Amino acid sequence: MLNQPYVFMTDSDSDLPFDIADAKNITVVKMPYVVDGQEYFDENGREGEEQQKAFFDRMRQGAAPSTACLSTPIYLEYFEPILASGKDILFISFSGQMSATLNFVYEARSELIEKYPERKFTVVDTLSISGPMTLLLLGAHTLYENGASMDEIEQWLRDNRLKAQAFFTVDDLKYLRRGGRISAVSAVFGTMLDIKPIICMSKAGKLEAAEKAQGRRKAIRTLVERTAENIENPENQELIILHADCREEADRLEAQLRSRIPNVGGIRVQMIGPVIGAHCGPGTLAVCFMGKERAH
Repeated sequence: MLNQPYVFMTDSDSDLPFDIADAKNITVVKMPYVVDGQEYFDENGREGEEQQKAFFDRMRQGAAPSTACLSTPIYLEYFEPILASGKDILFISFSGQMSATLNFVYEARSELIEKYPERKFTVVDTLSISGPMTLLLLGAHTLYENGASMDEIEQWLRDNRLKAQAFFTVDDLKYLRRGGRISAVSAVFGTMLDIKPIICMSKAGKLEAAEKAQGRRKAIRTLVERTAENIENPENQELIILHADCREEADRLEAQLRSRIPNVGGIRVQMIGPVIGAHCGPGTLAVCFMGKERAH
């Protein structure tokens, strides 16, 4: 049992699998999403694969899930008992450039630091979400397990957050259009021409279109090539392949990655969570790894 004087926390937009969070005793703030008027909270796979698949099936059938920020009072419910118990908090957040959520974390922090001035409450913006954020969390938690201080982990995250990379493609442009990522005209013509955007995480912590590929097979090959070009020390890391209920294509991507990068330490394949999936849609496919600093 770790005896650190602070609690290591994150949120479910990391897509950190529940079994890893449980095994490492990582406290995860569950983010909300709404489907057909019913609110749910992201369990990071705890509900089982059939329920995860059912979410994407509902999208295919026309459901339009939405996401929302947690309010400051809810964050207070997560944070205050920890500070009241005499522990400090290290909260590792998804990118503040992708949502107003981080503002509510800071509001809760300000209120609690005033109430518990003897306590320390550090918030680190990873400039990432989903798989790249998971990689940063696992690297930081290894330091935590080895007794590193909050300051040391914060510095490691700041030094490495732009090295956490992701390249992904979507199967249907309408979900990016719905979220305002592309225009309606671009979505129509892109669909007609079978254009698949290749999207990456930017230095600013936003999603940006890096290039375009024509057809799904070429898009998958492009994911492989961008990974090979940008990964560093593959033998010492486990890549993450994320998919939105397209396991066969995820397996094809894994096979191509292992062929192209034969010395890779490992590859983990997992389903994208509903909060992220609500914005990218079924058929989304991504590869995440630690590598060179983001180019854009």
